[in-house]
Amino acid sequence: MKLSLAIQTPEVQSLIPVALLTGTFEEKLAKAANMGADGVELMTADPATLDAAAVRASLQRNGLEAAAIGSGAVVLAAGLTLLHADPEKARLAEARARHLVDFAAAVGAPLVTIGSFRGRLASVGAGGREQLVAVLRDVAAYAQAHGVRLALEPLNRYEADIVADADEGLAFVHEVGHPALGLLLDTYHVNIEETSWTGPFRRLMAAGCLWHVHLGDNNRWPPGCGLIDFPAILAVLREIGYSGYLSAELLARPDPDIAAQQTLTYMRSLLESED
Repeated sequence: MKLSLAIQTPEVQSLIPVALLTGTFEEKLAKAANMGADGVELMTADPATLDAAAVRASLQRNGLEAAAIGSGAVVLAAGLTLLHADPEKARLAEARARHLVDFAAAVGAPLVTIGSFRGRLASVGAGGREQLVAVLRDVAAYAQAHGVRLALEPLNRYEADIVADADEGLAFVHEVGHPALGLLLDTYHVNIEETSWTGPFRRLMAAGCLWHVHLGDNNRWPPGCGLIDFPAILAVLREIGYSGYLSAELLARPDPDIAAQQTLTYMRSLLESED
């Protein structure tokens, strides 16, 4: 398993609450490498404005991988969601989803995450689920053609009104029915919606759908600062053969640099203790 930090890309002007590290983009990459991260999850709002070749070169210069492309900044900074009360904004969001895929392919990221970017059923009314199924099927097909996959994230009931837990996620992925759509689990959301720390990871891995993991304790602080049993989760992930990224997407407290270092130090100690 590899460790990643979620960081925002240079074009994102507003501060993303769950993005880590301070400084310029280059400084963030250098810090991530010096802290011992294997990669970074890039939270971008408008990837078409970025020089993807330069981003990829910067990653390589710092010995980092692009663990994933996060879509949360599209919501927070651009106000776009795939389900939206304004059909024009929904159309722009679908186009932006393709831009995220293009960016992922260009920088070598294996997947694009879909969390709050999916929007809410309540914003569109009847037919919203079918609308989301259709758009994710189309974007997944686009992603597959570019060698990228989509990872849908179950979000707790306070942040979304569709796909709150692992079982709902599996049902939705099967409904979409495209091989380029899978799931990611976030330990913070698992804490709220599930009845077991480890069962959801087992079920998704058995279904071949566990493609990414987000880290955050029950208070959304760095792992080890709350109640979640991370040793148990890591033991199960190792047992079931998960070899992907564990990516810190959590509140930048007490500050973005300390949160990043605490996460990496704690998680690395757990990973090494399992060796």
